Amino acid sequence: MRAPIKPALIAALALAALAGCTQETQNKLGRAVQNWTGTDGVLEIYAGNKLVKRFMKIDKLSTATGTSRDVDRPYRFGYGVLDENLNGSVDEGEENVYFEFSDYSTSYIFYEDP
Repeated sequence: MRAPIKPALIAALALAALAGCTQETQNKLGRAVQNWTGTDGVLEIYAGNKLVKRFMKIDKLSTATGTSRDVDRPYRFGYGVLDENLNGSVDEGEENVYFEFSDYSTSYIFYEDP
């Protein structure tokens, strides 16, 4: 009968394989895990030092990728509840919407809702 593989050995092999990956590959793997588990994120968009938009209950933000070339495009997109009155809570009538924002034109903060 064959001896069972120990969890410590599996973990060590996984870490060794991950260490051999490039930083971008590691980031993609991390995003895949996060995309599967999800987050309750908040995205705040600023014009200068003024908060102008807030999206809540965001599952994930995605980076657009070109269809003809496998190159990232300079914008992000996702789905979340638009906090129309900027009070930090989801109120009646505030709905889940699709949004995009450019890396060039906006300052933004994305964080997990505590």
